[in-house]
Amino acid sequence: MEDVVTTGGSTKETMEVVLKAGAVVLAAGSLIDRSGGRTDLGVPERALAVLDVPSFSPEECPLCKAGSKAIKPGSR
Repeated sequence: MEDVVTTGGSTKETMEVVLKAGAVVLAAGSLIDRSGGRTDLGVPERALAVLDVPSFSPEECPLCKAGSKAIKPGSR
């Protein structure tokens, strides 16, 4: 279970730890899926809410191209 999924990176890292410990990952869940349902974790996945929030690489980001400075407030 995750709080928010954007790319699935944290969930995939957690799944790897679980697999290395000898367990089986049957499914994944999150409170919010910000990928619009496009994240593929390789197992069935469900979210309480699915949002289509666009994300961009720095090279393609319209705000970056306009000179805006990114601020990373999150935990990662």
